[in-house]
Amino acid sequence: MSVSDWGDWLVREIESTTPETLSLWYLGCNGFVVKTADGTTIAIDPYVGLGDPPRTVRMIPVPFDPADFSEMDAILATHEHTDHVHGPSQAPILASTGASFHAPDASLSVALEEERWTEQWDVDRSRFESVDVGDSVDVGGLSVSVEPANDPDAIEPVSYVLEYEDATIFHGGDSRPAAAFEDIGDRYDIDLGILAFGTVGMIPDKETGDPERTRWYCDENQVVEAARALQLDRLLPSHWDMWRGLTADPDALRHHAASFSHPRRVTVAEIGDRVSVSN
Repeated sequence: MSVSDWGDWLVREIESTTPETLSLWYLGCNGFVVKTADGTTIAIDPYVGLGDPPRTVRMIPVPFDPADFSEMDAILATHEHTDHVHGPSQAPILASTGASFHAPDASLSVALEEERWTEQWDVDRSRFESVDVGDSVDVGGLSVSVEPANDPDAIEPVSYVLEYEDATIFHGGDSRPAAAFEDIGDRYDIDLGILAFGTVGMIPDKETGDPERTRWYCDENQVVEAARALQLDRLLPSHWDMWRGLTADPDALRHHAASFSHPRRVTVAEIGDRVSVSN
């Protein structure tokens, strides 16, 4: 298990903060903690693993120890990849807080069958809930809707729309532009949309170790294409900071978005930053 580079200050900041409406903290990679004014707290894809060197090498600090959380209502997973479903990153949060875990079946298979979270950590199987596109889940004051995603590298990817009072967040997981995004943009008034952004890099092949041209996330044009379809007021790019060889400059997105009606703004968050959300 990796050790927090920051001690427990980020966890304590999150748990001691009472947002005016809705806030989120960027955990690096594609991880976020979202907290509402009524204290409802959920995490999406929190990950503190170091990757699998030399194929994937973490480029950012480990910002928290999962066992330090004492307040968490739910964890959402967007798909089954290791940096989105990871026992050492997520099961200790479930064990220390009593949170529920919501994910597609392929993600639950990783947690319950491959990694056997219920055997390695003190987490009851009843806390795991399967979700599919079209489902909705109420977690405290948050309404969570499960929507489609387009991740060609995943078995069963989903995206999430989180609604609290008059604030709405979209988390696309590792999705690239999707045919369903225009419909999502029409049905929701999204204040802040999170989209995975990166570059193409040469990453060692799993079997041979030979460098292989790899694209896992949206490039600059794909991010703006997805943001336009979703009619985002604000775009928050994620994942750009994580893996050696696939990092990118999110400030460049402002130039790509300048001539489009959406996104209206690009918000760049670094690991540990808090972002307030309102319409």
